[in-house]
Amino acid sequence: MNTINTPGARMAVRGIHKRFGAFTALDDVSLDVAAGELVCLLGPSGCGKTTLLRCIAGLERQDRGQLFIGDRDVSLLPPQARDYGILFQSYALFPNLSVEANIAYGLAGLSREETRKRVGDMLELVGLLGSERKFPGQLSGGQQQRVALARALAPAPSLLLLDEPMSALDARVREHLCTELRQLQRQLGITTLMVTHNQDEAMLMADRIAVMNNGQVEQYASAQEIYDKPATPFVAEFVGQGNWLPFQRSSDSHARVGGMDMRLAPDASRAHSGRLFCRPEAISVNPTVHEENLFPARVREITFLGNRCRMSFEFNQFPGHALLAEVAPESMPRLGSPDIWVALPPRSLQVFA
Repeated sequence: MNTINTPGARMAVRGIHKRFGAFTALDDVSLDVAAGELVCLLGPSGCGKTTLLRCIAGLERQDRGQLFIGDRDVSLLPPQARDYGILFQSYALFPNLSVEANIAYGLAGLSREETRKRVGDMLELVGLLGSERKFPGQLSGGQQQRVALARALAPAPSLLLLDEPMSALDARVREHLCTELRQLQRQLGITTLMVTHNQDEAMLMADRIAVMNNGQVEQYASAQEIYDKPATPFVAEFVGQGNWLPFQRSSDSHARVGGMDMRLAPDASRAHSGRLFCRPEAISVNPTVHEENLFPARVREITFLGNRCRMSFEFNQFPGHALLAEVAPESMPRLGSPDIWVALPPRSLQVFA
């Protein structure tokens, strides 16, 4: 495969504010993206992630704050002067132009021979050699996405912006192209910022994830840290499945939950009351060795998920409050079986005031 020189540049966002009338879309947002890093802006509709991307691209003008690509302050520059490639949700291919012409569209200034070579390199890079003469309408959704990506990369930008690039694809194609795009990004070393509302995409692709809500970044960390140690209740609820239990502190090391006294981790928050958070897979069902916070429970529902099962249950000492646990199918108790034993290890319990 030909080597495509696409140098990555660090990017910095400093105190960005953006309002639309009375609505605050971005409220003092700051981010640092290292050269060659892939960062996902993750959050629900209306959280500000697309507005932030558009401000970085120069398609919206921030009210306050600065934007840097490399060492250049691009805060007030027009889009064409910012040195980035962009891939939109709709791909925005020209239907009346061939694949070759679509990719060459941003290569003005190169000779005809240089343009032909660059287009060929891009087609080889995205696995579409031989499709030069086809038109977008003759391609599948996944192939159209690759053409749009090739067009974004053709001018060798130092920054790649992706605006929900997988949302129009079905689940199987989406997962395959997520993996392909991530491998390609690593191969090129191009700094990439991607907007998505799909947590699976973000967890699969990103070096770091910025979880956004109400125009602010609630947590900016690796996928594992966001999943294992969510910084806020919103992050805990938005990323993955979770259980919540209201508590009252009964001592420095214990909390009262319904009729149960649960031990907490030594470094847990010292809040006197609030909610305990626990991931379903951290719960032990009928453990074969002694575990702390072991209480009797009843199975309410079981869902088979292939390589694991999801069990809905309630503690005998906290009836009416359903929780979820995930275990291997061979360890799953039968629905309607007598009381089971369920353990919530102290390290699995995160305290939110």
